[in-house]
Amino acid sequence: MNMMRRFQFKAVGMKLFVIFFTTIVLLSSALGLLSYSISKDTVMDQVSEATSGQMMQAADKLDFLLAQYEAASRQWALDTVLREDLVTVSTAGIGIRDKMQAENRIREKLNGMASSDKRLQGMRLVAPNLQAQSSYNSTGLTGMSSAESVKAKMDRIIQADGEPVWFPTEVQGFMENEKTATMSMGRLLKNLKNPDAQYILLIDIKEEAVGGVLANLKIGNNGRMRIIAEDNRIVHDMDSAQLMQPSDITVPQDAEDGGIYYTADEQMVVYTPLKTAPWHMVGFAPVSDFVQATDKLLVVTLGVIVAAVLVAILLGYYMMRSIGRPLNQMCRLMEEGEQGNLKVRTEFRRADEIGRLGHSFNRMMGQISALVDQTNASAKQVLATAEELAGVSKGTSLTAGEIASAMEQIAQGSASLAMEAERENQLAENIGFQMSKVSDSNQVMEAAADRVLQVTGEGARHMDNLVEKSTRINQVNRAIFQNAEKLKENTASIHKILELMSEITHQTNVLSINATIEAARAGAAGSGFMVVANEVRSLADRSKESIQTVGAMIKDIRSEVQGSVDALTSASPLFDEQLHSVQEAQGVFDHVRYEMDALLAEIRESTRSVEVLIGSQLTLTDSISEASSIVQETSAATEEVASMSSEQFKVSEKLVALSSRLEELSEGLRKSLVMFRT
Repeated sequence: MNMMRRFQFKAVGMKLFVIFFTTIVLLSSALGLLSYSISKDTVMDQVSEATSGQMMQAADKLDFLLAQYEAASRQWALDTVLREDLVTVSTAGIGIRDKMQAENRIREKLNGMASSDKRLQGMRLVAPNLQAQSSYNSTGLTGMSSAESVKAKMDRIIQADGEPVWFPTEVQGFMENEKTATMSMGRLLKNLKNPDAQYILLIDIKEEAVGGVLANLKIGNNGRMRIIAEDNRIVHDMDSAQLMQPSDITVPQDAEDGGIYYTADEQMVVYTPLKTAPWHMVGFAPVSDFVQATDKLLVVTLGVIVAAVLVAILLGYYMMRSIGRPLNQMCRLMEEGEQGNLKVRTEFRRADEIGRLGHSFNRMMGQISALVDQTNASAKQVLATAEELAGVSKGTSLTAGEIASAMEQIAQGSASLAMEAERENQLAENIGFQMSKVSDSNQVMEAAADRVLQVTGEGARHMDNLVEKSTRINQVNRAIFQNAEKLKENTASIHKILELMSEITHQTNVLSINATIEAARAGAAGSGFMVVANEVRSLADRSKESIQTVGAMIKDIRSEVQGSVDALTSASPLFDEQLHSVQEAQGVFDHVRYEMDALLAEIRESTRSVEVLIGSQLTLTDSISEASSIVQETSAATEEVASMSSEQFKVSEKLVALSSRLEELSEGLRKSLVMFRT
């Protein structure tokens, strides 16, 4: 029990222990964690500066690589032989031999540069109108593409007016029909004297060439490098599956220079812009890769905290023994004195405040013991006098008590009878009032039931109209569904006709090519026939484009019709369920009307029964009132006699009470003094 008291939090020793323990542990923990935090910040600042330097060097290397291809494209734009060849292949009146020689020189120049640089996927000279017969590409590249996205990119190059334009990595290349991922650079080769001879130079660079430039750059143990375009798409990443996907690591808006920031998932992100292309080079790695050295400091800090805890425990235990233990002993002695043991004394041999407190306690207990002995002698004399006075008072009170008790019993019986009669009268009146309220409520319920019955009839008529309209809507929906099915069949027939026309256009184009070849063999004699063949081929191309446009429109119409058919198919069960629900609601209204008729009949029968009960209640009230008046007269006479006897009895009771009070006080004083042991 004493040990439990000693270790309670309310004890002074425990409070001192908690104060010492908390202060030492908090100070050591705060200093250790602060040192760890400062060291971590210092390491991260140094790592971020070193990483920024590496990123700038890698960006310079990549800018140097891209600048080489920009310089090469500038040389092509200034190459006079190439310009003359482009004019030759673009002029309609040039002979076939000269034209073929110019085309061969163009292809040799493209193949020569593409084969001499292993980082290139290929090169193209594309006509602004994207016609395949007027465009040239190096060996290994697929044909032209007329997709809308390709046209948009070509428009960007034309709008740049001879300046180089870089395009992010495309998984299927610039023309979106290759098997290798490439990044592309485009430049318009202008010709002010002959605008028809303007061509677009496209250089496709392998995506792995960028990886070779960045191969020696590494951030941390698990860091990654990435190039991000303006639209946050990934231009380069070691994982090829991430190409052209939205990047989860972003660059801050309007970031013109490089910078560093930290993500919510504890990653350091370093970014720097490229000078040649509107892209950012981004490197990111977990912060844990850089703070491994500071973790050792954290271990040391934890060891210091553990040592501080042990020291705090020892100091706190010493304080509990030197201060808490004597105070606990003093409390125990005072509790024994409170229970009546005035013999308790302290045995402190100390000269400090606790020793002085023990000596004062011993002197106080001695003075209290002398006072208790003196009071005990006086209490015995008072007790003897009180016992004699109590005996005389009890004898006088017995006679007066018996008389007063009998009269009080008679008066109480009469009063109880009068009160019972009065209460029954009130109950009868209350019953009548409640019967009247029930009768009024039945009348109100009868009127409300009539109104509900009328509203139910109106609801039933509205439900009949709703059933009829739902049926008509369902029929109209089925008719629309049948028409949509017919329209779908008609669009399928039109699509088959367009396929046949497309095949005819293809055959016409093949025939025009054969005619051109034969005209070329015939020489000057076949030049007129060659013009006719070219016109036939041009007409076949325009027919093919028209057929593709109509086919796309027919495809859109079929898609819209199919969507309408699907919508009507999904809506038809809903219309059937609505019609079924309306029919069920009509049956519910009919049932409610039947139940209201039955309820109205029950209310009328209840009203008649309540009127009969009200008549019986009035008769009962009159009888109770007559009996109550007789009882009240008898009670008044009995109370007058009882009052006289009670006055005498009260005087005797006061005398007995005073004697008893004196006796109790004497006995209480005696018992209080008995508990003290002196």
